[in-house]
Amino acid sequence: MKFLASLRKFKLALHWQILIGVLLGILFGILAPGYIGYTKWAGDLFLRGLKMVVIPLVFSALVMGVSSVGEAADLGRIAGKTFAWYLVTTLLACVLGLLLVNFFKPGMNVSLPLHETVTEIAGAEVSFIDQIIAIVPDNVFQAMAEGNMLPVIFFAILFGFFINSAPPKTHQLLGDIFNGIYEVMIAMTFLVIRFAPIGLFGVVSNMVGEQAGTGGLGTLFGSLGIYAAIIAGGCIIHGLVTIPGLFKILTRKNPFTFMKMMGTALLTAFTTASSAASLPIALQDIQEKAGVSRKIAGFSLPLGNTVNMNGTALFECITAIFIAQVYGIDLSLGQQMIVILTSLLAAVGSAGIPLAGLVMLAVVLRAVGLPLEGIGLVLVVQQPLDMIRTSVNVWSDMTGAAIVAHSEGEKLNF
Repeated sequence: MKFLASLRKFKLALHWQILIGVLLGILFGILAPGYIGYTKWAGDLFLRGLKMVVIPLVFSALVMGVSSVGEAADLGRIAGKTFAWYLVTTLLACVLGLLLVNFFKPGMNVSLPLHETVTEIAGAEVSFIDQIIAIVPDNVFQAMAEGNMLPVIFFAILFGFFINSAPPKTHQLLGDIFNGIYEVMIAMTFLVIRFAPIGLFGVVSNMVGEQAGTGGLGTLFGSLGIYAAIIAGGCIIHGLVTIPGLFKILTRKNPFTFMKMMGTALLTAFTTASSAASLPIALQDIQEKAGVSRKIAGFSLPLGNTVNMNGTALFECITAIFIAQVYGIDLSLGQQMIVILTSLLAAVGSAGIPLAGLVMLAVVLRAVGLPLEGIGLVLVVQQPLDMIRTSVNVWSDMTGAAIVAHSEGEKLNF
């Protein structure tokens, strides 16, 4: 009886459910390719769910994050330094990802019978200048309806910024409204993610089943291995070289001593693949162990949870170029700059929840006209990569808070 009671209480963690769903999808696609029509609906439904939540989630997260800066002079100064750190480190992560994926070219020479051809993909036809002009929407509601993310992101940042200039009553009202919308969208996103094991089973089984018997599976998995190694290697370089190097230059302190202090929060981020799950631990440890003030920690870390996603930006940049390579598209330098810009802005709108990178990847693909079908290519290695890049996201948040605290004259305890 005790065994049955404990069995009923046992609940498999979401990341294990996702891994099982992906592995079962691979097996089903290999062993029963003739029956993938019966599982495809689950993948289609999951991808539609991602499309459903992505725009309101990004919009509310950006408005809430930008409008939380406040008006006080000292807070404005702290906010400026914090955002400068987020911008520089995320941009460096994007550039690193772009260099790695263009050097190793993991998606080249992968011949797959995908549903859409190069001529059907808008990213191959729209010029760089047109993309820049299109960032400013002539009708933001039309952009939302069409899933055109760059103008939506631009408008959200602008809207959040000017909330700060509104009268106090309006500021409070709009802040409460968008905070409420954000919380509701987080709940809806979690609902979609709860169905990720089934949805990913459908997507992966369909993707693998289409390649079974064509000779493309070996090439696909070989390319995925290189792709995964590039992302993991990029995250390691960024987390152990770029961020510590900047920390050493700006504070003259040992970054790895600080990393050891923040080990519990980093381990929590890694095992849960959720920066939000590690936030309470990070807030406590950075104040009690590192000596960062409550004012700076309380501002920088929650904001970074929403707008500072170095690992996610690197992942999105590499993945978008990888998918373009698989489709046989030679993106121009201007189009790759659009990928960097969109990866950076999409990372700003990432929520600190598991699989947020998957949601934001849809933003990047749509911005450069690549089909969401391409997401199915990378799902098999999604979970371990999510754990690695989430750790980098949290590490950048905490490092940025410590650097800002040091620049404000606070004495760090190491």
